[in-house]
Amino acid sequence: MTRLRALRKRAQFAAVYKSGSGWGNRLVSVKALPNGLNANRYGFSVSKSLGNAVVRNRIRRLLREVIRQKPLKNGWDIILTPRASVVAANYQQLNESVGRLLMQAGLLNNLE
Repeated sequence: MTRLRALRKRAQFAAVYKSGSGWGNRLVSVKALPNGLNANRYGFSVSKSLGNAVVRNRIRRLLREVIRQKPLKNGWDIILTPRASVVAANYQQLNESVGRLLMQAGLLNNLE
């Protein structure tokens, strides 16, 4: 199983929000910034307005799995922020939505 590297510090999130490029749709928004490393780092910003801890953690787990399955280019800090409509979405809808955003952003590796 592939372990994802995480954005942990407030400064790391702030740098991506300030200088990163953004894309969004009705389920998720994505911010990305080149990090100069040989690996990607991921952050998931799930608002308390989406629900209680159980709901937020479920959304976070789904997003983590969607990202883990995608063949992404290396060297990016990526933050995924779910929107309110994600609560009613299933895995397949979320997977397609994130896939389209990553394709728009040019972050997908075209190996397939």
